[in-house]
Amino acid sequence: MTTTQTSMRPQKTAVLVAQRIVADIQRRGKNVGDRLPPERAMLEEYQIGRGTLRESLRFLELQGVIALKPGPGGGPVVQQPDGSGLATALTLLLQFENAPFRTIAESRAGLEPMMAQLAASRMSKEQLAELKFSVEHMGERIGDENEFLEMNKLFHDTIAHGSGNVMFGYLVESLLGMLDGSAMGIDYPEHRRTAVYEAHLSIYEAIAARDPAASAAAMHDHISAYARYAERKFPDLLDTPISWTSH
Repeated sequence: MTTTQTSMRPQKTAVLVAQRIVADIQRRGKNVGDRLPPERAMLEEYQIGRGTLRESLRFLELQGVIALKPGPGGGPVVQQPDGSGLATALTLLLQFENAPFRTIAESRAGLEPMMAQLAASRMSKEQLAELKFSVEHMGERIGDENEFLEMNKLFHDTIAHGSGNVMFGYLVESLLGMLDGSAMGIDYPEHRRTAVYEAHLSIYEAIAARDPAASAAAMHDHISAYARYAERKFPDLLDTPISWTSH
């Protein structure tokens, strides 16, 4: 089936109803934790059968928009979607294209310097404090690889969200497991962790100084060093096709 044919396929009723439910959640000002109307009221409002409504709700649950609470007093409850659904969708798209891990590594080089550049101008004081914490904690626990990976994720995630661009925030949040390479088997001996810590410190100092050009340059140097390290030590892994089961 061609792309044009796929795009012209009419959407299922359940998806259309799901879209209406989301619009109504926003229109009615419902917040995280609020319950949706009972099933009987929703069947009447949307003029659909029980099977279609339940399919719509299952779809929204998979997207992280609602949680289906069991038992008396349960039912659909509004949730805050996160990047997990996006991560799964992108990973599957890449897998079916037989895209190698190198695809993810290259994406960092294009995206993250821009994020750092924007973060230098837009990052809040609270986010800057969190960025500083991630750098200091990484330096204090440099011998602990698990702590290193956690602080590495926090560092890049904070910069992505601190860029003030919501798309960047969700992209990095959803793909950071692939971006750091650990899921594919790229490890970080202590000398490499020390180099990453020093790079993070330079990036933090540039962002804290509110210097967009220096922030972008420091991030570019950091990502380039990571790419050289991965190319030198793990060339076969870079050519390995991305797989949903490896994350």
